[in-house]
Amino acid sequence: MFKNEYQGGAFVEIFSAQGKNPGAKWKILGSPSVIWKEFDKEVKSFVFVLEGSSQTNKIQLPKENKQILGLIQRFLVLQIYIPLGQDFSTELLITDLGNIKRRLYLSTVHKELSSTPLHAKIPLFMIKRKIWCNLCIDLVAFTSEIFKGAVFQSLDGIIVSANCKLRKIFTLKCKPKDTADKDAGYGVPFPTAEPTDIIPRSCQLTTDVPQVTQLLNMTKLRQTEMKFGGHPLSSADSDSKIRWVQK
Repeated sequence: MFKNEYQGGAFVEIFSAQGKNPGAKWKILGSPSVIWKEFDKEVKSFVFVLEGSSQTNKIQLPKENKQILGLIQRFLVLQIYIPLGQDFSTELLITDLGNIKRRLYLSTVHKELSSTPLHAKIPLFMIKRKIWCNLCIDLVAFTSEIFKGAVFQSLDGIIVSANCKLRKIFTLKCKPKDTADKDAGYGVPFPTAEPTDIIPRSCQLTTDVPQVTQLLNMTKLRQTEMKFGGHPLSSADSDSKIRWVQK
């Protein structure tokens, strides 16, 4: 869908809730009672709302499985609002330089990171809730660190599941500044030399909207583990437990 389009700029917009029929290119799995478009007074723009079961209520791009997105920029950003106490998931279809397709399944349901050669389950226990979030997923880092030796080539499919409000989805060429973790290091040296960019103006929320930009990569997951003592949490801490498992 995007393979033959110019992707050399700062960003590529994949989805916007604005316009007459923003879901036209998406496969919508769920009834209008659980997935709908509405005007959000806080952000002063339209959003998609996904409610109910994260297993069954979701939107998928491309609509047909035989199609591919062909998105090549490093960072995928979901501009979302996730409520407290509700599950949220997103599934990404990645193609590496060897043309092997692999899936990243990021979910609040997962309590540990686990992977096979073609599939990874990534916990989202650290995700920011009850605030608008530019959730920025480092596709290159996850591909290379989870699937050892694999090199990211393209993002070819996206599924976004309940529960969330969704305003935009876009890719970025450069890493945005992470504003979610004021104490991001958690005792781990935090790289400050890496250049960061701002969210492109046309993708930004207005400045009066409470918001954060949260970067997700393997380093961030490990930093959160370090925050809790550098070891897996007990089952009593199920909301933020993580163990590193390679299957």
